[in-house]
Amino acid sequence: MEVELKENERIDDLEFKNLKIIQNKNGFCFGMDSVLLSDFAKNIKKDTKVLDLGTGTGIIPILLCGKTELKKVIGVELQEEVAEMAKRSIILNNLEERFEVINKNILELNTIYENQTFDVIVTNPPYKKKNTGIINENEKKIISRHEITAELEDFIRVSKDLLKDKGEFYMVHRPERLVDIISLMRKYKVEPKILRFVCPNEEKEPNLILIKGVKNAKTFLKIEKNLIVYNKNGQYTEEILKIYNKK
Repeated sequence: MEVELKENERIDDLEFKNLKIIQNKNGFCFGMDSVLLSDFAKNIKKDTKVLDLGTGTGIIPILLCGKTELKKVIGVELQEEVAEMAKRSIILNNLEERFEVINKNILELNTIYENQTFDVIVTNPPYKKKNTGIINENEKKIISRHEITAELEDFIRVSKDLLKDKGEFYMVHRPERLVDIISLMRKYKVEPKILRFVCPNEEKEPNLILIKGVKNAKTFLKIEKNLIVYNKNGQYTEEILKIYNKK
């Protein structure tokens, strides 16, 4: 279905089941972290109700609609212009029955949904603490990258409230925040169950983590084999090619 594009917008082909996404080249475009998270969460069960906290342009829900048999996914996005862009991507992909976007701060969700509403929550939250790092970006990029409107604890606390008992929580983040993440998950009874480190290549330290938690689960953490992005020749590894549907 055709949709109207605004200034500086483009349609990117996701090269997977004919899915596409609208992005603004001057805004915050999705990266590998969102693609890896959608693959990490691809085994969610059939007919589940999913919530994506901080959906941006909707990349994770769009990919999950292609990778899983989820019943419904709600994307929450604070920035009105970005949320509106995601809504047009829903129309572009004919996903109106499965994907919905709401333009809200995640801190307002308790006024919209009752506790224990969702089977699964996914999130690619801002990585940087408030007032850290060099801030020389436009407002859209600052909100996407820095904990300006909600902090890490907010994302985990809100997830705890809205997840059903034994509901699943999937997050991508930075390794330097791992201690904070695990301590906060434990605080809010979202037990860490699977952890995977993502490394640029075999020689470099991890620059991303993928973590799965289960609400009110027993303690047992499985650490999976590191995901390596590039091989010695500087090309994508076989696993990354599979994730990107290039194999």
